[in-house]
Amino acid sequence: MMTTMKSNHALHIKRIPGYALPVLLILAAGCGKGFLDVPPQGQQPAQEFWVSQEDATKAVSAMYANLHEWRQVGFAALAVEDLGSDETEKGSDPNDASFLGNFDNFTYTASDGQVTDFWKGQYQEVNFCNQVLDNVPNIKMEDGLKNRYLAEAKFIRAYAYFRLVRAFGDVPLRLHVPKGTEEYNIPRTSKTEVWAAIEKDLTEAAAVLPTSYSAAEAGRATKGAALALHAKAAMYQKKWADVLTYTNQVMALGYSLFPDYEKLFRIPNENSVESVFELQCQTIPGNKDASNSQYSQIQGVKNQPGGGWGFNTPTQTLVDAYETGDPRKNGTILFRGTKTVEGDSIRNVGVNRRFNYKSYVPFTLWQSGYNEGADQNVRVIRYAEVLLMNAEAANETGNSGLALSSLNAVRARARGGNNNVLPNVTTTNQAQLRLAIYHERRIELAMERDRFFDVIRQGRGAEVFGPMGFKAGKNELMPIPQTERDLSNNLLTQNPGY
Repeated sequence: MMTTMKSNHALHIKRIPGYALPVLLILAAGCGKGFLDVPPQGQQPAQEFWVSQEDATKAVSAMYANLHEWRQVGFAALAVEDLGSDETEKGSDPNDASFLGNFDNFTYTASDGQVTDFWKGQYQEVNFCNQVLDNVPNIKMEDGLKNRYLAEAKFIRAYAYFRLVRAFGDVPLRLHVPKGTEEYNIPRTSKTEVWAAIEKDLTEAAAVLPTSYSAAEAGRATKGAALALHAKAAMYQKKWADVLTYTNQVMALGYSLFPDYEKLFRIPNENSVESVFELQCQTIPGNKDASNSQYSQIQGVKNQPGGGWGFNTPTQTLVDAYETGDPRKNGTILFRGTKTVEGDSIRNVGVNRRFNYKSYVPFTLWQSGYNEGADQNVRVIRYAEVLLMNAEAANETGNSGLALSSLNAVRARARGGNNNVLPNVTTTNQAQLRLAIYHERRIELAMERDRFFDVIRQGRGAEVFGPMGFKAGKNELMPIPQTERDLSNNLLTQNPGY
């Protein structure tokens, strides 16, 4: 089984703590759809790059392609963003990548390789964005396209820092490519300043980005994506009036809920009317290096050709959380010994009782020699989450009517035409409605990398995760990687408890 995926996006001349400084930009040969369908390019010295509009386009494409690199969607992302919650567990065979089990019981340390990889992955993405933002302004090219490229880079940089700050708290804030040795080693920036930088990027991006693109460019950052991520950033800071403002703006842009919850996550329905932002992935025949997303491969059904490795499996706790008859249970959890809607029989063998249905790709689509499920896009923000953020903000600001309307829209889509399940929530009691919204987020967004962070921002870490080994005052944040602290000569301080 493959446990690492080598990135070929940049060559490094100097290792900077929390950063990668390339001297050669090699256009990412990563998989993608539409605007990301590009052939591998030769090596091009930096001093000969950043000259033409074509160079800007290559750099922006590389920035997007890096979003599905191993450190972005592989073990590191599962470890940091999924496995600490009560809805997932390591999965696979007990001795297969046993180190991931440390995240099930909160025994990971600052020396854990997955924590380090997650940190490096996000800063690599920041580096790609900063190269675009530092260099594209000096290129003579069409102004409208230039401004859009810069706005896209600001959105992606904000996304990378969003992932960093909610996982680590204070982190080094790099808004430019370092120009001298004095800029290589910088301390952690307060999370308040990092959140402010995220919001600034998203405000500026939303002012420029279009509301939609042609089919050939589907998947690029849009105005709706910038507003929705801004709402999410504000939600983590409990800035409820801002959450309400931004979600109301997104709700006026024409998004809607896809009618079938299970089919929403299938390949034919990628970039649907519900998609606000998703990572574009694709198998490119004849180019195995470009078909490199392993998001579905590592979570796929184990012990079946075309399945996958069987990691990150749903827990019994998640199974028990669904209301009776909620169709989302069978649209989220793939049970052993059953048959998928798409016709695959799941063998009743092995140690894994359940798998992530949202990452599932029909086995017949697998091409031998390629990553299983490499065509599966990664959903980052869906319109359903926008509605739930709107409901939470409305409730927190005393508007129970709007809260119920947005909440019940999500429940109505889930039940479809079966009015005997998932009745509308009717309570206007703020505390009761808050818990109903928490529950709906848990169910609607299950297995989508938000559960752990939701519980933490709600202040319920010890209550919900205590039986798993969670320690209040420590496990709200990940440790700063020890390798990064060593490289900084301990300029990078450590989070409490590590």
